[in-house]
Amino acid sequence: MPRVTVNRKEHFNAAHRLYNPEWTDEKNEQIFGKCNNPNWHGHNYEVIVSLTGEPDPETGYVYDMKKLSDLVKIQVLNKFDHKNLNLDVVEFKSLNPTAENIVKVIYDLLRAEIEEEYEMKITLYETERNYVEYSG
Repeated sequence: MPRVTVNRKEHFNAAHRLYNPEWTDEKNEQIFGKCNNPNWHGHNYEVIVSLTGEPDPETGYVYDMKKLSDLVKIQVLNKFDHKNLNLDVVEFKSLNPTAENIVKVIYDLLRAEIEEEYEMKITLYETERNYVEYSG
């Protein structure tokens, strides 16, 4: 049977600071630049969850998009939206909230809820021009 990919796109707004506590302030500034602002900075993130699988012969669905929407809301949006990622999100208490780390955290949160029979890829846009992808 053919495999089809379905996608759910959502967005959230969050603040963060890129900072490595093992480094000096000068090194943090050199490596992270404006993203190291001690007063934080924010992004309007776009996240796309892509699931690939075989359409169910009875429903025609690869995955129920309402179920996927609810999972993204519970596992991602409720945790990240209008939050300071460094201070408010437990997964980033000791993890630098780079786009690369955020996309992996989102993947792990959703992978725990979505059956392994589905290939999953997360795409995270930090800006219109900067985005990362992770598929486990």
